Amino acid sequence: MINVLVADDDPHIRELLRFYLQKEGYHIIEAENGQKALELLQTERIQLALIDIMMPHVDGYVLCQEIRTMYDIPVMMITAKGEITDKEKAYFLGTDDYIVKPFEPKEVLFRIKALLRRFNMINEEILQIGFIVINRKSYEVEAEGKTMILPLKEFELLAQLANYPGRLFTREQLIDLVWGHDFTGNDRTVDVHIKRLRQRFDEKIHGFVIQTVRGMGYKLEEVIA
Repeated sequence: MINVLVADDDPHIRELLRFYLQKEGYHIIEAENGQKALELLQTERIQLALIDIMMPHVDGYVLCQEIRTMYDIPVMMITAKGEITDKEKAYFLGTDDYIVKPFEPKEVLFRIKALLRRFNMINEEILQIGFIVINRKSYEVEAEGKTMILPLKEFELLAQLANYPGRLFTREQLIDLVWGHDFTGNDRTVDVHIKRLRQRFDEKIHGFVIQTVRGMGYKLEEVIA
């Protein structure tokens, strides 16, 4: 799942973006000012940033410059500042796109997808791993010619691992990506769900395996001969 940072001091804008982006399968991480956004960038795995310019503590120009210096992620500015000089400054500091408020949410969505394609980080709706097909829109898994409906967190965990085959995820990362950063349980929850997925999917039949990396976490590997 792709994590999108939404940095805006207007809670109504954050709510609007959260509503539309979550429907498309993105995980939203919110910041009410630029300083909070910088802190989240250090602690969260962010793949795309949507930022306002006029924010307290650290404004969007400074935030954009910091992101471009420290991180290789796409940046889109969504702001009420519509003068050509504002846009010129934003692009000079490194923004990849610029939208003036008020905006059409659907336009934000297709621009996000264009940016993610450019950065090779598309949030695919259909994933094929081994001999199964994962549909992130319908929350269904096709395996052995049958449709499987998994419990929600098992499905999201499988989809997260399958979206990045071969990539190692710590338990803490999986908790944040699947259960959310406000989850109050412990990281052994991941172990329980991994065990259930292993019981459902056989390496030889389904063409993949979820490997344990001792002391680190988990990764999914294809094992098609």
